[in-house]
Amino acid sequence: MKKLIVAALLTSAALAHAQTSVAPAAPAALPTPSSPAKKELVQKFLALQQPGIEGMARSLVERPVAQMAQEVRGALQQLPAEKREAAAKAIDGDIKNYIDESVPIVRERAVKLAPSTVGALMEEKFNEDELKQLVAWFESPVNKKYAQISAEMQGNFTQKLVTEVGPLIDPKMQALLTKVRATLGVPTPAKAGSAPAKAAAPAKKASASTR
Repeated sequence: MKKLIVAALLTSAALAHAQTSVAPAAPAALPTPSSPAKKELVQKFLALQQPGIEGMARSLVERPVAQMAQEVRGALQQLPAEKREAAAKAIDGDIKNYIDESVPIVRERAVKLAPSTVGALMEEKFNEDELKQLVAWFESPVNKKYAQISAEMQGNFTQKLVTEVGPLIDPKMQALLTKVRATLGVPTPAKAGSAPAKAAAPAKKASASTR
């Protein structure tokens, strides 16, 4: 783990050095002049983009939770079987509460931040005619139809991609997890059903005697 952190720091330092070593960039183009019409078009553009901005805010909250959930699933396997279901339900409830509380906060901030960031950049980089074309495109039936089926397309593509690469990537991921656990000194969890059948019998008697 320490090696990974050191490597990441060295890579960041190398990238920073490379950025400072390149030749000076060409002077930036002068910002296009502002006008009330441009500001109105930018506001219209932001209104059309608000669903995407809100979706980005939700993704910002849910992505790290999904990563944490993967780690939690592994940790649950370390618990006794009779405690896993209750622990999983409790954790699911905590995760849901976190998402329900956090998404509105991030969404509100994102919507408020958009005019001074996205809006300001759009107003600076695009002239009035270009903004009109952008707004017309986002309002067009073709774009709306594409937006409606894009989630379906992405879902189908992702599902088939996972099916194709799963057998190729899963062994590599398991090997990586084994190495990481070895580096950290964490024992590898036993696979379900890997214990011999004869060894399972005493366990049942022990659990029964505790009732």
